[in-house]
Amino acid sequence: MGTKNKQYSAEFKQDAVNYYYTSGKSIKQVAEDLKVSPSGLNGWIQNAKKNDGIVNHRGSGNYSSDAEKEIAKLRKELKDKEDALEILKKAIGILNKN
Repeated sequence: MGTKNKQYSAEFKQDAVNYYYTSGKSIKQVAEDLKVSPSGLNGWIQNAKKNDGIVNHRGSGNYSSDAEKEIAKLRKELKDKEDALEILKKAIGILNKN
């Protein structure tokens, strides 16, 4: 059996990292959910940690200005906050049912 090196899109990698941070699950659990290798997911997470939470992919970090880079960073932060808010809303709904 040979190993399969599947190429994932930049968006998929970023979504995987965001899912890891918002899910509360381990890297292994998230990797199983997404059907990716734990080492690959860990690499994407480490890459994002070095780049203000943004997965840095070859050829994708070419912004025409610092303003565009800042906008991308702020959009990512906003999405993370919105995701966290959704999780909190669901948790409150669950707790209120009890």
